[in-house]
Amino acid sequence: MGSANGRQAAMPFIMVTVLLDMMSIGIIAPVLPKLIGSFMQSGASTSIGYGAAQAAFAIAQFFSAPLLGALSDRYGRRPILLLGLLGMGINFFVTALASAFWMLLAVRVMGGAVCANIAVANAYVADISQPQDRAKNYGLLGAMFGLGFILGPVMGGLLGEHDLHWPFFLAGSLCLLNCVYGYFVLPESLPQDKRRAFNLASTNPFSSLARLRQLKGVETLMWIMGLSILAQFCLHTCWFLYTEFKFGWTPRDNGLSLLAVGGMAVLVQGGLLRQFQKHIALHKLVVIGLVSSTIAFALYGAVPAGWMIFVVVVANVFGYMVQPGLQSLVANAVDPTRQGESMGAVSSINSVAAVLGPVLGTPLLAMVSSYPQGDWRVGAPFYLCAAIQGVAAIIGVRYFTQPRNIPATELKSKAA
Repeated sequence: MGSANGRQAAMPFIMVTVLLDMMSIGIIAPVLPKLIGSFMQSGASTSIGYGAAQAAFAIAQFFSAPLLGALSDRYGRRPILLLGLLGMGINFFVTALASAFWMLLAVRVMGGAVCANIAVANAYVADISQPQDRAKNYGLLGAMFGLGFILGPVMGGLLGEHDLHWPFFLAGSLCLLNCVYGYFVLPESLPQDKRRAFNLASTNPFSSLARLRQLKGVETLMWIMGLSILAQFCLHTCWFLYTEFKFGWTPRDNGLSLLAVGGMAVLVQGGLLRQFQKHIALHKLVVIGLVSSTIAFALYGAVPAGWMIFVVVVANVFGYMVQPGLQSLVANAVDPTRQGESMGAVSSINSVAAVLGPVLGTPLLAMVSSYPQGDWRVGAPFYLCAAIQGVAAIIGVRYFTQPRNIPATELKSKAA
């Protein structure tokens, strides 16, 4: 009984770890495009360079995430989390010192290779959660993501107004602080009896995705998740340059926009999601969120004034329920001994989307970057996001209207 209580008490530790982790990522978000732009000669070349840097990080992560996920199944979550934090800290310091674009690109590859924190953190939460509690706990984790993006981008935007390199030094310091914190207080979540022998074949990102397809009900969920994440990454890649091209925003303005997004994520995933679940089944919330996000993406591209962005961010309440909802549905379909591997595969989906997002979005943004501020055509990448998310919504509606695809936990809850 004491062991179970200890593992439940670990949830606050992983929440703080994720908070510091996302703060460090959020700090650099408003200034990375500007840093890349300092090596470029035009807005179009900055768009392509930024897309290349994001894709390099994602490609490295695509291949490393299943490896680190499988290692966490064998040796535990704690050492892999600490390794990722240490690697990220070094990565941020080296990025700040980069003096040429090729150096920055190489550093992004290194960062992607060691950064599997999100995949392992998701596996950690799956370890310590009962199936009926996973949506709640993933929502809390999402709230920490949001809180990190409240604090991080504002700090990064303000620092970036003075010097583009300061946010990277601060981010690196936070990662190292997080690593020290985790070393002393973060307990291991995976008991010895649930660990699996390390199998090199399981680290192939393509084979790990193929194995998930064999799980009943997961293949379609993965398509929905993959398309939704692709739309998100396409938006994330273009956001800072888009707002600069269309509205003339500075790093400070972009920091405030992420403050709004993070605040909504905390509000919805940290509290409203649980309240809505009392009245609406989780799979229905996911579908509503997919439709809501489709509309929001189109509006992001169409609005003629910057203040309207904040209205759309606040109005898209159900959109913040999609990712924790899908995460919970997938985790409940996977055997407890394979959570690390499965979350590594989910991270690989994230990485595929992170590769395709810049490939699809930044060339499109480069094509429309010469249009005047306020022109609706500058929003072309976001219209693409809306189309991708719309396909995910259609698949979700068709999938969950079939009774056999409604999760068993929700059927039991309805019966009770």
